[in-house]
Amino acid sequence: MITVAQARPSDRALFIRRTYLHLAGAVAAFIAVEFLLFTTGIAETLTNFLAGSRFMWLALLGGFAILGWLARSLIAQAKSGEQEYLGLGIFVAAEAILFAPLLYIAAYFSSPDVIPMAAILTLLMFGGLTAIAVTTKTDFSFLQGFLTIGSFVALGLIACSLIFGFTLGLLFSGFMVIFASVAILYDTSKVMHHYATHQHVAASLELFASVALLFWYVLRILMAVRR
Repeated sequence: MITVAQARPSDRALFIRRTYLHLAGAVAAFIAVEFLLFTTGIAETLTNFLAGSRFMWLALLGGFAILGWLARSLIAQAKSGEQEYLGLGIFVAAEAILFAPLLYIAAYFSSPDVIPMAAILTLLMFGGLTAIAVTTKTDFSFLQGFLTIGSFVALGLIACSLIFGFTLGLLFSGFMVIFASVAILYDTSKVMHHYATHQHVAASLELFASVALLFWYVLRILMAVRR
């Protein structure tokens, strides 16, 4: 397999353009689904439902993990473009459902400017990290160990907080912002050094997942600060 980094400059440029166009499309679809969830009242219903029991969050996170695995499997095993887009669509819809309660609380129980502020900060951070990964042409695969260990630690803390009822504060959110930033560096490098030039849909899914994670914790920090 010829990777993106090994491909001809014209093919590499086409891959990058397609990947980030698909990433932009995924973000636009995420916003559209959120708008639908809010206007239909589903976001409010879901927020109230989850507020009734912290174990509902565990169920939601478990369902999201399953849908994320399914989406990645569909793209990895895809034999047609339609199957790749189905996987990406499933993942974006799952992310929108997961985000709906947090965005609802941010919109109606926090400062009205926290969501646009979080979006702008996330965009600026993502742009800077992408520029570092692309311009330096460094293979950041050595970060995989940190991401693996960090993900297990983070998931363990989140599960414990939901089971035992304690709150993860600003320190944890700050760590997760660093974690998501490292993930963006790693994923950007990964799609350049380990993906073929036809895998732009899979590449956009990986980048979307990291951007969404960064946005989640930037938003949580701003909500805590502006509360």
